[in-house]
Amino acid sequence: MIGAAAIAFVWLSALDPVQHRSPSRTATELTGTPLDWQLNFPLPASPMQRDLYDFHNFLLAVDVGICAVVAVLIVFIAWRFRRARNPAPQATTHNTALEIAWTIGPVLILTAIAVWSFPILAYVNVTPRTELTLKVTGRQWYWDYAYPDNGNLQFSSTMVADNELKPEQRDMRLLAVDNEVVLPVNTDIRIEITGGDVVHSWSVPSFGVKRDAIPGRINDTWTRIEREGVYHGQCYELCGRNHAFMPIVVRAVSKARFQAWLAEAKQQFGQKRDAPPESGRIAQASADNSTSGGGPQ
Repeated sequence: MIGAAAIAFVWLSALDPVQHRSPSRTATELTGTPLDWQLNFPLPASPMQRDLYDFHNFLLAVDVGICAVVAVLIVFIAWRFRRARNPAPQATTHNTALEIAWTIGPVLILTAIAVWSFPILAYVNVTPRTELTLKVTGRQWYWDYAYPDNGNLQFSSTMVADNELKPEQRDMRLLAVDNEVVLPVNTDIRIEITGGDVVHSWSVPSFGVKRDAIPGRINDTWTRIEREGVYHGQCYELCGRNHAFMPIVVRAVSKARFQAWLAEAKQQFGQKRDAPPESGRIAQASADNSTSGGGPQ
């Protein structure tokens, strides 16, 4: 029963039928909002996340398998060596074959994990020659974005307050932002991440991207988005009382649509703004009201 439950859990998690059958996942343009009864990470939208997704499923199988073996051993030993069956305990304290097995077994498991993980680590952390650069600056509590090689276009992105959500956005509470990041698909994109005040962390799980935003330092990573759609992320570093109210929304579009958006965005945003837009201040005030008092942590 324990083995069957473990296999069923790993199989269902890897299969994740809710995600794979959802219209929002199978549509031409993916909508990456969280789904009820979703069992796994969001479906991959980049080569590195696809590798990480498969590696995660492998690790999950290993972890659950180890837990299942230990649980079976505990149940078996408790039954086999119970007092009623063994009134006189044996004096044996060592078993050479067993000790060799439980030493070699973990070594083989760790070797398999290392062989699989090291190439992924190198692939994710070595930035290739890219076609586009996006600069991300984390602030309390919103994001600043810049496109340095596109006329230094810059804008702020803040959470949309509850009272500003449109009727079709009601299920996007705490996820919608006023200005989305727009990036082209099938393009190698360099992402430079820094902090403007305290340590933040910029992450979009569908891309396999997660980097700390540290003041005075630029951390870089890269991605290549394979599907058009809307992808969501969050700040993953506790950055103060409104840490939970600075979502990330990335809209991936075709290269032609991206060029058209650039032309519109340059007209809309112009030069860098030193303060978040008015809707951002409203969103921040809403977050202030919904959290307890106290200064930044």
